[in-house]
Amino acid sequence: MSRQLAVLQRAGLIDLRRPDLVLRTARTMRALGPIAGGIRATARRTPDRVALVDGARRVTYRELDRRTDAIAARWHAEGLRARDTIGVLAPDGLMLVETMAAAAKLGSRLVLLNTGFGAAQLRDVLLREQVGALVLDPATSPPTDTLPTAITLLDPSPSPDVDRLGIRSRTRRRSETACPATSLPAPAEQGGFVLLTGGTTGTPKGAPRRVESPLAGAQFVDRVPLRREQTVLLCAPLFHGTALSQFVLALNLGSTVVLHGKFDAARALAQLAEHRADMIVLVPTMLRRILDLGPAVLADADTSALRIVFTAGAALPSALGTRAIEVFGPVLYNFYGCTETGTATVATPADWLAAPGTVGKPPVGITVALYDGDDLVTEPGRVGTVHVGNAIAFHGYSGGGSKQLRGGLMSTGDLGHFDTAGRLFVDGRDDDMIVSGGENVFPGEVEDLLYRHPAITEAAVIGVPDDEFGQRLAAFVVGADHLDAAAVQDYVKAHLARFKSPREVVFVDELPRTPTGKIDRRGLAALR
Repeated sequence: MSRQLAVLQRAGLIDLRRPDLVLRTARTMRALGPIAGGIRATARRTPDRVALVDGARRVTYRELDRRTDAIAARWHAEGLRARDTIGVLAPDGLMLVETMAAAAKLGSRLVLLNTGFGAAQLRDVLLREQVGALVLDPATSPPTDTLPTAITLLDPSPSPDVDRLGIRSRTRRRSETACPATSLPAPAEQGGFVLLTGGTTGTPKGAPRRVESPLAGAQFVDRVPLRREQTVLLCAPLFHGTALSQFVLALNLGSTVVLHGKFDAARALAQLAEHRADMIVLVPTMLRRILDLGPAVLADADTSALRIVFTAGAALPSALGTRAIEVFGPVLYNFYGCTETGTATVATPADWLAAPGTVGKPPVGITVALYDGDDLVTEPGRVGTVHVGNAIAFHGYSGGGSKQLRGGLMSTGDLGHFDTAGRLFVDGRDDDMIVSGGENVFPGEVEDLLYRHPAITEAAVIGVPDDEFGQRLAAFVVGADHLDAAAVQDYVKAHLARFKSPREVVFVDELPRTPTGKIDRRGLAALR
């Protein structure tokens, strides 16, 4: 605990010289959770600091705290209570953030819905999670007649003008007699929130989360130099754990968060310069698109303030990470974890330069181990399933079931190995490994190699059925026009064992991806 406290002190998340403030903030966090609690605590400390930049709009911490007080109060007056579950389907912006904070101030459970959902997926999740009230962005949401009939549509504005957003409301309107924000009863406990697992096919699972340990922030700031009152450019979507964790930290550090919205590489680069951002949070495909703007464009942009390029949510190819360091300097932090376990490891720039492709080492308070069946794997280089011990791990899916546990640690479902320095490498999903002609092959190893080819922009590799070998590798490649299948296969044979060369090469204009930037592997199979 002493090391965690020291890490929190160094980052500015606590000030042990003011135990009265530490205790007051801890009480606020216990009642309101990390989002609304972070807003409230920072509004007390630096009320005029800009909390959010949403396009041309700037909102201070004082304004954000008061606006979300007003929203929570009117929802309470309209009948919402801590026992209720609120869903929100909106792109990154002030509406989404205010909904998150207002729900927490009610003590209601919040479900963060994926903006890439189809109508059927959305309906399935709303029913399973027992969502009773819903905030929708009218510009991006499906027609309201596709929703379950019991859903109440909420107005997310502080004012009683429901028609402002053109949303059909079925709430009991008592806004005229709504109690003022100051009379809103404090929730007895955090409502928490539900993160949805990745994917765009089928219905994703719900992972309920509450951040209850006051030491939880140490796992992020131990290996990443986050400090008070920085500026953070958030490109990854807030409904995903990658962005949400960094958003929560930014609020509690009194930082300014620039909400990017729908990703555009040129605009992201311009925002880095305009706001002199200290940190950018993105997934690897976003990083690649920024780097693909070209040397001339990158050289013209002032990124001198940039101290942290935080990438997560999908595997970072070694060639892409190294290229990022060449362009931006030693500022790359490669995060590894999953929705269920939370943080597992973080690779610092020093880790990456010593061992490109690594996801690094566990931060303070985290335990990571590898298991082969029931056997603990301790030898460097030997592959096992990654298991994580983390105080903020979830306790089971909202629809039932959980992740496998061994030795008190939770499986991520990934296969990995440690090097001699204790750095972790992820070799792929345990269900992605294929057996071809009796040989075990990890598609991720082949993908990483293909990214190093100078004529290949993107690559993905999957296993497909094969009558002779049981399974074979199929590679999907975005590359230069002069590249052909034989060249791709010969390149792999020159660097890896021959049985790892893809027997099938498919050239595509772009790889199918989920809204969070992960490769949609089911979508790949349909391209063959």
